[in-house]
Amino acid sequence: MSIISEKPDLAFSRPMMGIVLGNTKISTVPGISAAGPTPELTLATSALDGEIIVNGKITSAPVVPVSPTGCATPATLTRAMAELCGLQPFVVNAGLAFPPTYPAIDVYGACGGDPREGDAVPDAEALYLRGKTLGTFLGEHSDFLLLGESVPGGTTTALCVLRALGYTANVSSSHVAHPTSVKEEICAAVTSRIETENITEPIAVVRAAGDPMMAVCAGIAATYPGTLVYAGGTQMLAVAAVVKALGHIPPKLATTVYVRDDENATFEKTAAEIGTTAWFVDPDFGNIGHPGLARYCAGEVKEGAGAGGALWLASMMGHPKAAIWEKIREFMKDYS
Repeated sequence: MSIISEKPDLAFSRPMMGIVLGNTKISTVPGISAAGPTPELTLATSALDGEIIVNGKITSAPVVPVSPTGCATPATLTRAMAELCGLQPFVVNAGLAFPPTYPAIDVYGACGGDPREGDAVPDAEALYLRGKTLGTFLGEHSDFLLLGESVPGGTTTALCVLRALGYTANVSSSHVAHPTSVKEEICAAVTSRIETENITEPIAVVRAAGDPMMAVCAGIAATYPGTLVYAGGTQMLAVAAVVKALGHIPPKLATTVYVRDDENATFEKTAAEIGTTAWFVDPDFGNIGHPGLARYCAGEVKEGAGAGGALWLASMMGHPKAAIWEKIREFMKDYS
């Protein structure tokens, strides 16, 4: 039994899976992100996600990234599916608050700032150009690239960028109860500054309002010669909007039904306005027998660290639901 409702006609023989890691100071705003036990510790989550994805476990820190309710990071799902598919995922350090302790491709970015206080990504143009170089390089070693992200607080920067690019979008959240008022307050301040300064060029919008991951992922899309699929929800949707504004065809996306069914977000509507296609995976976590994963069905976490795309790729590569569940249970048992 498949966990995807449709299987697109995609042929590839050399798939790769990558996750672009970054941080934004926005994640430390109380109530914005559930990607960590406290707002301050959200700045450590991306680096720890990368360690799980690359090494399969965390040995560099005494804690593991969990939500305030104890829901494990979706990076666990990404690593489990990479193992199931026989792939060694790679990570890109687009701008981490804490340097990685494991192999990572470094594009020499910095943690994103608070866009209410000034430019969030001052080196956005340089990161975009480095992303373009990386896209060409990755294309020499693969014909299919699944590209995800790990940026706590990134749905808020995504909202700012989408609105600044002219979309009347609402974004998802890692919380069950959306912090809509906080997000909208931040977004109003940021878009007001952008309008006052007459910022319209896409990478300039990322510089003013986004996070470092966005610039790198947009650059990769500009040059990658094979089939590129963005693994993620509203954060990758914002990157797709940037890619379109730059004059390129926006990549298609693969994400979970938990993002699609979020009544507070406009994922499918915004994807259609951007002119891209999204494919959805339903892992049926309500019946998998793991309380932390069951919370995905209640609206917590929903997506992240490329998890939805990784589940989608596993199904695309012929793994049935039973095998996917078995691998997840096995990995989560060891992870716990």
